[in-house]
Amino acid sequence: MEHKIQILLACLVSQVLLVAVAEDVECVPGFQEKNYELEYQSGFRKEESILKVNFDDCHGNENVNFEVSHPAFIVDEDGSVVPRRDVTDSGSTLFIHGRTAFADDMVEIKIHGAPERRPQTLKEILGLGQSPAFMRTKRSLLAPPMFVPENQRAPFPKNVGKVISSEMPDSALFKLTGKGADQEPKGIFYINKNTGEVLVSRSLDRERIAFYHMQVETTDLSGKTLEGPVDVEVAIIDQNDNRPVFKGGPHVGEILEGSPTGTTVMRMTAYDADDPNTDNAVLRYNIVKQTPDKPSPNMFYIDPEKGDIVTVVSPALLDRESMPSHKYELEIVAKDMAGSDVGLTGTATATITITDKNDHAPEFTKPLFQATVNEGVTGVIVNLTVEDKDDPTTGGWRAVYSIINGNPGQSFEMNTNAQNNQGMLTVVKPLDYEISAFHTLLIKVENEDPLVPDVAYGPSSTATVQVTVMDVNEGPIFYPDPMRVTRHENIPIGSGIATLNATDPDSLQHQTIKFAMLKDPAGWLSVHPVKGTVNTTAILDRESTYVKDNTYTAIFMATDNGSPPATGTGTLVITLEDGNDHAPSLYPSVARVCEDSKDLSVVLLGGRDEDISPNADPFKFELGKQAGLEKTWKITKVNNTHAQVSLLHNLKRANYNLPIIVTDSGMPPLSNSTEIKVQVCTCKKNKMDCSAADSLHMSLAMLICFSFITLLCL
Repeated sequence: MEHKIQILLACLVSQVLLVAVAEDVECVPGFQEKNYELEYQSGFRKEESILKVNFDDCHGNENVNFEVSHPAFIVDEDGSVVPRRDVTDSGSTLFIHGRTAFADDMVEIKIHGAPERRPQTLKEILGLGQSPAFMRTKRSLLAPPMFVPENQRAPFPKNVGKVISSEMPDSALFKLTGKGADQEPKGIFYINKNTGEVLVSRSLDRERIAFYHMQVETTDLSGKTLEGPVDVEVAIIDQNDNRPVFKGGPHVGEILEGSPTGTTVMRMTAYDADDPNTDNAVLRYNIVKQTPDKPSPNMFYIDPEKGDIVTVVSPALLDRESMPSHKYELEIVAKDMAGSDVGLTGTATATITITDKNDHAPEFTKPLFQATVNEGVTGVIVNLTVEDKDDPTTGGWRAVYSIINGNPGQSFEMNTNAQNNQGMLTVVKPLDYEISAFHTLLIKVENEDPLVPDVAYGPSSTATVQVTVMDVNEGPIFYPDPMRVTRHENIPIGSGIATLNATDPDSLQHQTIKFAMLKDPAGWLSVHPVKGTVNTTAILDRESTYVKDNTYTAIFMATDNGSPPATGTGTLVITLEDGNDHAPSLYPSVARVCEDSKDLSVVLLGGRDEDISPNADPFKFELGKQAGLEKTWKITKVNNTHAQVSLLHNLKRANYNLPIIVTDSGMPPLSNSTEIKVQVCTCKKNKMDCSAADSLHMSLAMLICFSFITLLCL
C-alpha cells in the first residue's frame, strides 16, 4: 500500500508540474492533451474503448510503450484506452505513462462517480501478472519520476524520491550512476544503498541544468549487477528567480509622418531565463512613460503579449513639422508571471523617430531677384533663397533648380548649393553688352523626391531673375585665330608672310587698333603696328629646333585705345615647305672585321638627311673616286636608306680609311663624301683584338700600290 501511494503521488506531481505547452511551439513531445474526464456509469465493458489519447514524440512514434496505472486497461496502437475485462473497480483516477526514445510523458483520466478502488497489491503496482504485451520485460526495479525545486535552502541532504525493487535480496545494494551522481557534476545526487532513497546534496539552479538523467541498479556485495540498470529521471522545478531582460539595443524604430492609426512601428522582445512552460517566463509588456508627451501623452500602444508598438493617434496629429520633437522615447516594462503583481520586471527604452514625407513644396522667399554682371565674364551672379519645411536630411528638402524661360543661348545655368540649399545662377557663356544689355529669366524650384499625391507646386515655386549686363572695354579679337599660312624655307629676308586681322567688339566706341609682337621664339618675324602685315627678318629654317612638325608658331597682340586700353592676342602658324639645303650623312663611321674571316661583309651603312621627302631618300651609295678601290671593296644597295660594304678578299691586320659618297634625291641633288674607318683585327676564340691595328696603319695609296704589285705577280 505504501508503494502504491508513493507511485501515485509521484505521478500526480509529475502531471501538475510538467503539463504546459507553449503556444508558439510547433511540436511538443508527449501527450498533446494532459487531462481527460469521464462519467462512471456502472463500470466499463470489456474491449470497448472508453476514450482515445493523443501521444506524439515528434519523431514518428516508433516503438511507443504505454503503461496504465490500472492493470485491467491497455492502450492500443491508435491511442484507444480499452478494458481487458469488465471493470467496475476503476477508481476515480487513471494514469497513463507513454514512453519512446524521444519522449516520456504522463496523462491523467478523472472518472467522476466511480467508487474508490480496493487497495492494490505490490504485484499490481509493478504490473506483475499482466499480459506480456503490457508488462515491462523482466522489470522488478521501478524508478518513478522525481522532482526537485531549484534554490532550496539548507539543511541538506533532502529526500527526492525512492527506487523500488520487488525482487531484491536482503543482501543486495542500490547503486546510482550518471551525470550528477558519479559523473560531473559529481555528488549532487546519491542513493541510500539499503533503502533506495534518492537524496540531493545541495541547492540547484534550473537555468544551469534543468534535467538530470541517471541510472540505478542493484548489485551484490561484490559489486556484481543483479538487476538494472533503469533510468532515474530528476526534473528541476522552476522558481521565478530571473527577471525579464531586453537583449541587444539600442531599440530604435521609425514611423512615417501621417501614417494611419494602428501602424506597427517596431517590436520589443524581452527574454526570461525561467522555464518557458510556466508562468515564470510568460511576459506582458506595458508603456509606462512617453517623452515628450505632446501632442498626446498616449501616442503609442504596445501589444501586451507580442510587444508590438503601434500608433494610436490620428494621422493629422502625426505631423512631423508641427510636433515638438522628431524623436520619442518610450519606457517599456516587461513583467513575468503573465503580468501579475508578483511578477518580476525588466525595463528598456524604445526610441521612435518620426520620419519625413515630402508634404511641403519649396517656395522662393521673394518673387523677383536682380543681378548685375560685366560682359565677358563667367561665374555665379546671384543666389536664390527658398524655404522648405521638410527634413533637411532628405530629398524632400533638397532643391533642384531649372531655367524654364529666357535662356535661348544657354548662357546661364542653375546649380544647388549643397550647404544651404540656395540656387546659384551662373553665367557659363560670357555675355555681350553690344548684343543684349538685359536678360529676364524664369526659374523653377522642385525637390529631389516627388511630392506626396495631395500636394502640388504652386506659384511660389517659381521666381523671376532680371540680369543687367554692364559694358566693359573688351580687347580686340583676331580672326581667324589661329591664322595658318604655308611658306618655303630659305625665302629672302623681308618676304611677306601674312596680314593680321583684328576687330574691336566695342562697336559703339569706334576705337583704333595697334599690332605688336608678343612671342617670336626664333626672332624671324616683324609686324607693322597699323597695317598688321608680317614680314621675315631672318631666313626661315625648317630644320631649326624652333620648328615642330614642320610648323613655326608666333603670337601677336592687338591693343585698342580705350580707357583703359584692352588687349587681345592671336596666333600665326607657319607651315614651312622643305628645300634641299642639307646633304645626307652616313653612319656608322667605324667598322671592324676579322683578318681571316670567311664572311667578307664589313658593315651595313645607313644614310640620313635632315631634309624631308623628296629631298632625302632614296640615297645613292658609291665608292670614292680613288683608282683601284673597286678591286678590294664593293658597296651594294640594300634599300632606299642602307647599303652593304664588303671586301673582295681578306686584308692584313691594319686600319683602313674607305671613302664613300652618298647622294640624296633632291633637285638638284646634294652629295657627301665620308671616310669610313675599317679596322681589320685578329680574332681568336670568339675574341676580337684590334689593339695592333693602329700600329699597322696603311694609307689608301699604299694599299693601291700593294694591290697593283700583287696583280703583276699573277
